[in-house]
Amino acid sequence: VDATVNAIESQAGSGAELLLFSVNAITTGTQSQGEVTMRLSKAGRIVNGVGADLDIVVASAKAYLSALNKLHSRAEKLNPQL
Repeated sequence: VDATVNAIESQAGSGAELLLFSVNAITTGTQSQGEVTMRLSKAGRIVNGVGADLDIVVASAKAYLSALNKLHSRAEKLNPQL
């Protein structure tokens, strides 16, 4: 998971700080789906990203990208281009 998040961050260059990493099973059985929640902070803003997948690494990547998208979207709304 760490390598995946670092690879995404190396391309995104967000500089966000990871505050929380949480994994929960959302289904049962041998093909249990995992849900990952990540909380990121940057410039005083805190956002949560959530991802779900059978593969916890994929779920983590989805959660990280979800949080990064929220940080980026929020920044655009705070600093709209004229």
